Amino acid sequence: MKQVFRSKFAVVLGWVWMVFAAFSAVDLVVRYSGPSSLVAGAVLGVLTALVVITCLRPAILFTEEGVLVRNPFRNAFVPWTGVDDVTVSHAIAISSGGRVVRCWTPQTSSRERASATRRAQRPASARGRGLATEPARTAAEQAAAEALAGKTHADWVAEQITERAEAARRAATAARPGRESRAGDEPETAEAASGAVPGSGAARPDAMRVTWAPSALATFGVALALVVAALIVA
Repeated sequence: MKQVFRSKFAVVLGWVWMVFAAFSAVDLVVRYSGPSSLVAGAVLGVLTALVVITCLRPAILFTEEGVLVRNPFRNAFVPWTGVDDVTVSHAIAISSGGRVVRCWTPQTSSRERASATRRAQRPASARGRGLATEPARTAAEQAAAEALAGKTHADWVAEQITERAEAARRAATAARPGRESRAGDEPETAEAASGAVPGSGAARPDAMRVTWAPSALATFGVALALVVAALIVA
């Protein structure tokens, strides 16, 4: 089953803009006044393309095979066994086979990081009790609150990537013929689990794959075409 992680604020902002852009486009068609309307339409098209590419498109998707990072103009796919490391600063960075992809979303602001730190410093009893006017939390809600204490959304997503990658490597190690999985065994590195020969320089079959996103390029191309058309007519 696919899981999708993205910035809720960016998605809401994106769809609010799309509604505004739709009404504006209808108004420009109804009240068409020549070149000035074409120029306004071109500007609206460029802004809408930027919103789609930077707000609605970016996401991190979990699939059965690996993690797909959708950045504004590029897609990066990393099989679970190919995830070498996951770090978080203001953005999530995934390392695989010597390459690193920085995820456009979700990101962590300084304010969100400070808020998470304050939550972590509060006593556990105070976190569970909350304000007197708040409804009592269920056991599941309390467990979720404890798990997220001191973490931002980006931290939590990074942990999920790490856990899925480690589980996939353990499964790959156990499935390798001629090797029994024993308690206490040290987990193999991603390079060893993938079958690549250390130091050989051979490409790993589970290495990161980065490609251009045709839909994003097409969206931006249409916006530029509108600008060119408006300049020609004007």
